[in-house]
Amino acid sequence: MNTFYKKHIPYLFLLPAFIFLIIFFFLPFFETLIISFKDYSNDIYTPVFAGFDNYKALFKSHEFYISLLNTFLFLGMVVPVLAFVPLITAIFINQKIRGISLYKVLIYLPVIVSIVVVAIAFKWIYADEGIFNYIVSIFGGKSIGWLTDTHFALLSVALVTIYKGIGYYMIIYLSALMSVPKELYEAAKTDGANLFIEHLTVTIPQIMPTIALVVTMSSISALKVFAEIYVMTKGGPLNSTKTIVYYIYERAFENLDLSAASSASVVLLAIILVFSVINITFFENKRYKL
Repeated sequence: MNTFYKKHIPYLFLLPAFIFLIIFFFLPFFETLIISFKDYSNDIYTPVFAGFDNYKALFKSHEFYISLLNTFLFLGMVVPVLAFVPLITAIFINQKIRGISLYKVLIYLPVIVSIVVVAIAFKWIYADEGIFNYIVSIFGGKSIGWLTDTHFALLSVALVTIYKGIGYYMIIYLSALMSVPKELYEAAKTDGANLFIEHLTVTIPQIMPTIALVVTMSSISALKVFAEIYVMTKGGPLNSTKTIVYYIYERAFENLDLSAASSASVVLLAIILVFSVINITFFENKRYKL
């Protein structure tokens, strides 16, 4: 009897999480997949089977390609910074420095603040009479439309995501740095390595799985960005900040085009799966023994 309990108790602990996944992930996913093959244009209550027509219409949509391009541009702006800057910050925080606990709190503080609050605060900062334009005016520059100029809007939103994410990924890196054997650093010092060479030859190789994890997590977050866009720009100006998730939101809740929204959601899921598979295949191959 004791053997039976020992064998099955771990599955009982996993059961609540499994039920949660079924209710809030698998059921909505399959429902979305079914909706993506239906046509609601004539009657929202009695849709008809449309086959791949929704996907064909989606890939003929110029607006969809713009949102897809903006999403990848946003990813390219955010991910390299969130993979590199938190690592440098974690290395600094990992040193024995006076008042280091205060630094940790200050850097992590944006993580616990609601993204909506952060986005509203930055919207004020980016305003025509905001702090950034005040700094620009000090140096004799003209006022910049941070959220109204198509050249700056997406970058301005990306800075908010970066600001919000640095502390979170710093903590992940910090936990990984603590697991690196001190003997490796001592050996590097014995060989005459300076601080830069130490981290290049010891730290980075040792925490490469964590770097891959951060890249994957930040990529998925960038692909799913929504709150910043909704609060700060609503996809404007001229669709320059419209990402794929905001495109899905518009189709579903503003245009009530459930078919287009569902098919775009399935495409987004496929893109996220591709990024995840690339991470596991190329970065964590040995870890997962693929």
